[in-house]
Parts: sequence; structure tokens; C-alpha cells
Amino acid sequence: MPVTVLLVDDEPLVRAGLRAVLETQPDITVVGEAADGASVIPLVRQLRPDVVAMDVRMPLMDGIEATRAVLRTVEQPPKIIVVTTFENDEYVYDALRAGADGFLLKRARPAEIVHAVRLVAEGESLLFPATVRKLAAEYGDRPGNAQARAVLERARLTEREAEVLRLMTRGLSNGEIAVRLTVGTETVKSHVSAVLAKLGARDRTQAVITAFESGFVTPS
Repeated sequence: MPVTVLLVDDEPLVRAGLRAVLETQPDITVVGEAADGASVIPLVRQLRPDVVAMDVRMPLMDGIEATRAVLRTVEQPPKIIVVTTFENDEYVYDALRAGADGFLLKRARPAEIVHAVRLVAEGESLLFPATVRKLAAEYGDRPGNAQARAVLERARLTEREAEVLRLMTRGLSNGEIAVRLTVGTETVKSHVSAVLAKLGARDRTQAVITAFESGFVTPS
């Protein structure tokens, strides 16, 4: 399936590098570029990209606020990957909490960049469990944790759904969870969908963050 991408970064060389990598792939097309988060919403509405690769730190509107704005105001919003220099960064954690589907390091290899774009375009989260766990341990102790606990309590997950959520926090794919639980992949997909719906989570990343911040799973 063809994938369209919007690049958002205040550094022209970064945008040029990402474009050069992505456009080597016959199924990926870069449909536009922006130098700041403030330009994202009109471009998303005009170009309707499948994926936005968004710098997390920009001068006028950073990737966190731009992510929130897109998800709040755009009907059927694109998938969002935040692009960062440092993975252990509060900005990255805040972007994931805001609804980004994952993050990618600027020093990532070309194959990793292509894989990330395809993965989120297909509806998966670009989740690095060890890093997300570390970020949650460092930056997740906030007043919002009470809200996360309330969300989890209201969700009333079944025993199997709770087990699936614990495995999600470890970064296991649907197939890996299926093997672990000795059930079919379609059964796991049903459980994951139920977990996301009950938690009100946009994707697996949001569900995992709720699991950490609520204390359902200890991030340390």
C-alpha cells in the first residue's frame, strides 16, 4: 500500500536527509515539508499525509503542541512519529503522552527510518519498551497519574486483557503475545482492541503509558 509522508523539521538538512532516504522506496512518497509545527495543521488538511515525521524541538511550535493540535482538530488525523536527537528526553515522553505513535532518532539507519514509517502507516505503534519504561520512570511521576489510575479502574479489564496489557508493556507484538498465551493471533488482536477501547487509548503506546503511570506496571 502506498504511504505518503509530511516532513516537519526546522533544519533543512534533516528534511533533505529524510526525503532522500524515504524516496528510495517505491511505495513511499514525501508529499510536503514544513519548517515549524505551526504550519502542520494547514498542510495536513491540504495534503492528507498518512504519516507525519515531526521534529520534537522547534522554535515557534514544538512537536508536542503540534501533535496535540493535529489530533484535536483534524478529522481522521495522520500517524505521527516524533524525530529526536536524544531518546532520553522529557520532550519525547510528553510527545508520546500527547498522542504520537512513536519516536525515531535522527541518527537512525535508513532501513530503520523506512521500517518506522511503514510500521505506523499500518496502524502499529513504534514502541521501544525499554526506553519508554525508562522515560516513564523518570518523567511519569506527575499529578496526571491520578487520572491514569482512574482510567484503569474504570476500564475493568478482564484477567486476560490485563495479561495482554502487561505483555504490551514489554513490547511484544501480537504474534509474540499469541505464542506466549498459546492462542491465535486474531484472538490477541481482539484482546488488544478491547484494551485500547476500555482505556480510551489511541494506540498501544498510549495504553502502555497509562499502564506505567497508573502503577499497573512498575516502570523501574
